[in-house]
Amino acid sequence: MNITTEQMRFWSPEVRELEPYTPGEQPKIQNLLKLNTNENPYPPSPKVVEAVQAVLANSANVLRLYPDPDATTLKQAIATQQHVPVANVFVGNGSDEVLAHIFKAFFVQELPVLYPDITYSFYPVYSQFFGVKTKILPLNDDFEIRVEDYKQPNGGIIITNPNAPTSIELGIAAIEQILQANPDSVVVIDEAYVDFGAESAVKLVEKYDNLVVCQTTSKSRSLAGLRVGFAIAQPHLIAALEAVKNSFNSYPIDRFAIAAAVASFEDQEYFEAQNEKVIASREKLVAQLAELGFKVLPSSANFIFASLPSKDAAELASELRERGIIVRYFNKPRINQFLRITIGTDEQNQRLVDTLKKDILA
Repeated sequence: MNITTEQMRFWSPEVRELEPYTPGEQPKIQNLLKLNTNENPYPPSPKVVEAVQAVLANSANVLRLYPDPDATTLKQAIATQQHVPVANVFVGNGSDEVLAHIFKAFFVQELPVLYPDITYSFYPVYSQFFGVKTKILPLNDDFEIRVEDYKQPNGGIIITNPNAPTSIELGIAAIEQILQANPDSVVVIDEAYVDFGAESAVKLVEKYDNLVVCQTTSKSRSLAGLRVGFAIAQPHLIAALEAVKNSFNSYPIDRFAIAAAVASFEDQEYFEAQNEKVIASREKLVAQLAELGFKVLPSSANFIFASLPSKDAAELASELRERGIIVRYFNKPRINQFLRITIGTDEQNQRLVDTLKKDILA
């Protein structure tokens, strides 16, 4: 939609200048292989479906009522699965909303917030939206975080781990160095993809009173369609998030989402089995792409970040799209020759490899 300057006179000045986040494409194309938004290729636990059906069966009694504003049963399920006290858990309508509350609760400071130049692209949006000062720190030539860069005055730090879109993990020892160097700043570790092979920083929450760990159910729990995210931190930090949440939307999670997420956290066996399948498929795909000449960065996520030196990445993405396969291309400095490819099932990954081998690179 084209909005004229005259029509924008009704907008707040800040909104006129806002550069919104661009979500991954959700096209409606027949026989589409969608490898662009890091969704899980497998369904959620069957117990999730049962839980949602139970809510629906009782809809006449419960859907006319507001859900629990504290989502108490969900917090308890998360606390049990993560081995933390329930007072250390905050929940929200997807991790994007949790991150928004984090920016408002902790990062509106005189000093700038630090984050990498290549990272989750919502961070610059929230920084602009909330008027947060920022200092962008470049990854090294191998697309890794330089811990020493984060040992400087700041108003907060946020790091995606494993990083997006690079897929590279920052080890726990490095995270602990950053925490120790910044005792008076909140350090946020955004772990949207941690369950696919990385080590979680949740184990450090009890030790560090400046740490917030953010996670989601969208990826490893196959609940992207229900929007449930959470944060784990010491109670004094959780209290700040609750204050922001109750000043914005006091009922962020609906009854279906609460029931579904609780069931997912209670089915640990299914959760682990699906993650192991994704990891195995990832390693197989990395090997196949390497045989075709791709350079693939080390991945601890449910996606890979790959380049093909012999072919322009934008052109390659376009050719794949013509054949019904969508991957994510970022036309940004330093990464405009890489493609982010979501891990599908073995059959889906094989379709990608066969298309590359027979139709594009032949």
